Amino acid sequence: MKLNQFKKLVDCLVRFNKIYNMTIENKMKSEVQKKYAFKLHGWIGIFLIVIAELAVIFQHGSYVAHRIGVWTTPLCWWGYIFLIDAIIFRLKGNSLISNRRRNFLLQLPLSIIIWLLFELYNLHLVNWKYIGLPTNPVELCLGMGLAFATIMPGMFLTAELLDTLRIFDRFYIAKLKVTNRTIYGGIVLGFFFVMAPLLLPQSSAKYLFGLVWTGFVLLIEPIVYSSRGDSLLRDLENGVLNRILSLFTAGFICGFLWEFWNFWAPSKWIYTAPFMQDLKIFEMPVAGFLGFGPFAWEYFVMYSFARLLLRRDLEK
Repeated sequence: MKLNQFKKLVDCLVRFNKIYNMTIENKMKSEVQKKYAFKLHGWIGIFLIVIAELAVIFQHGSYVAHRIGVWTTPLCWWGYIFLIDAIIFRLKGNSLISNRRRNFLLQLPLSIIIWLLFELYNLHLVNWKYIGLPTNPVELCLGMGLAFATIMPGMFLTAELLDTLRIFDRFYIAKLKVTNRTIYGGIVLGFFFVMAPLLLPQSSAKYLFGLVWTGFVLLIEPIVYSSRGDSLLRDLENGVLNRILSLFTAGFICGFLWEFWNFWAPSKWIYTAPFMQDLKIFEMPVAGFLGFGPFAWEYFVMYSFARLLLRRDLEK
């Protein structure tokens, strides 16, 4: 009798253990699913892109659609940022907007400031101009500010998605030996690149925007490296290409989307660069399109430099 009672007790304990383990396992699965859920702002991003695209399609037959279409660039790019961030969070449970919001909030004004620097160059080089812009100055400034603010996070999130997908994980090169000659040579060459277009007459300078797209990388990256900032040069020193290639590719992906969404928008930019106007990708001459890769490096280098200046201890 006692033996039977003992067996029943053991059987009860075994069943209790199974139920307990199943409960813990289900709870863990629930937590993982919740952690890696597709965030709400991803759906908001899809909604913004769809609204903008519908507005562009019906812009000629509807005043409301035309008014919304004027905002195509900021709507599509804020939608893109929200969508890509949600995808990244879904893949790894960590993203810029969800987990590194201070970085995101820092990137927005920096993105505007950096782009305004290139707009200052364009006042002399005159490689592009804007058409169909709102006549109301408040709407104009707000729309441009919202659009310019998306440049940096748009490229950085695209690069992070490529990194999350491990597209370039296996790409390595021989470790670069960084010497004083490398540092000072880069600074001198970069200074020449960024100054030459400003010092030459417009008739010659208009051909040199390629120097602007690469010059700030050469000028600032050695300073970031020497100051122990977040450096692409240090990646080369370690023989690692993942981030360099991810940013480079992200520049082209974003460049294609910039030109795609811009092409049919009622408010848009067009290029007046004096070369290859008959061979274009949407509005962009093919030669100019090649600058999107280095453009992403330039934004990253300037972002790293700004973090050094601000002395902000932000998560990478």
